Amino acid sequence: MTKLEELIIKRIQETGPISISTFMRECLLHPKYGFYTQRDVLGSDGDFITSPEISQMFGEILGLCLAQYWIDLNRPDRFALVELGPGNGTLMLDILRAGSSVNGFIDACKIYLVEASSKLKRQQQKKLSQFNVNWITDDLLLPKIPTFFIANEFFDALPVKQYQRKNDLWYEIQVGLKNAQLSLSMSQLPSNHPELETRFKDCVTGDLVEISDDALRISNLIGQIINNEGGCALIIDYGDWHSLGSTLQAVKSHKFAKIFDRPGEVDLTCHVDFEALARNSGCAYSRLTAQGVFLERLGISDRANLLLKNSRPEYKHSILSAHRRLTHPDEMGTLFKVLGLFSKDQNSPAGLIK
Repeated sequence: MTKLEELIIKRIQETGPISISTFMRECLLHPKYGFYTQRDVLGSDGDFITSPEISQMFGEILGLCLAQYWIDLNRPDRFALVELGPGNGTLMLDILRAGSSVNGFIDACKIYLVEASSKLKRQQQKKLSQFNVNWITDDLLLPKIPTFFIANEFFDALPVKQYQRKNDLWYEIQVGLKNAQLSLSMSQLPSNHPELETRFKDCVTGDLVEISDDALRISNLIGQIINNEGGCALIIDYGDWHSLGSTLQAVKSHKFAKIFDRPGEVDLTCHVDFEALARNSGCAYSRLTAQGVFLERLGISDRANLLLKNSRPEYKHSILSAHRRLTHPDEMGTLFKVLGLFSKDQNSPAGLIK
């Protein structure tokens, strides 16, 4: 039993069951025992690997996509480039390197990172030391200038609440105790969460839905900023257009685990409900697009061929392998999706369709 598990059990014994959202937040971000505060979790030696660590091509392609959108906005003198959940800073570094090939892009750019982990902040500070970087909270208090958002595997890590329909009422699924062990149970009283009203039409008794209040709040803030100041958002994650059923999962050392296995030492995520993000943003949004299709539209194969042409023989296999992993339907190509947000009077970012 981990120290965090002992603390959570004690809390439940004293005050009663907690929401899955509270459980996730404690497991991921507890200041002393949380998953993101204890160790290095990214990369082949960590617990999971994200697209930026697979290949520089991913960030370079996104950087050129954002630079093109900046050009489409007639090259504003100042704009904010905001990454939510920037990991160790690799993606932002690749975006900026690619963006530097576009005259004026870097000079106009003000960089903002939304990061809750002090450990990851230190890694980002080191990796991006050549740039003037500002760290902000997810309240997104930003200057009133055009703003470009990038969120790669950010929304899947936001805590969710789960609700199950029973006849004409919804009941929250909570984390309680059974035989002194953490266990899921249904609340005694029905819930009146406003988002549940829209789910009666597509759910029957026994169905379960997930709602992330943080995701709804942040997507609404992003939409307000885009509508008021101009800009766009690229949201890349695994999930689908419309959520139904439990998608809560745990990962440890690149393998699936049980959600109550050693709290604080496993990653907890849920599939992203892209429909909720899009409609809650209040701005225009693109069709949900498979990551592989998006990257191919932006020319990742051309970029891979150029790297192959200029690389030493011993690196060619890794380039080909990275390209396949990012784009192939059997790898991350269809598992991960891309959603673009933009103001109603603008076009969608390159690689996406309205």
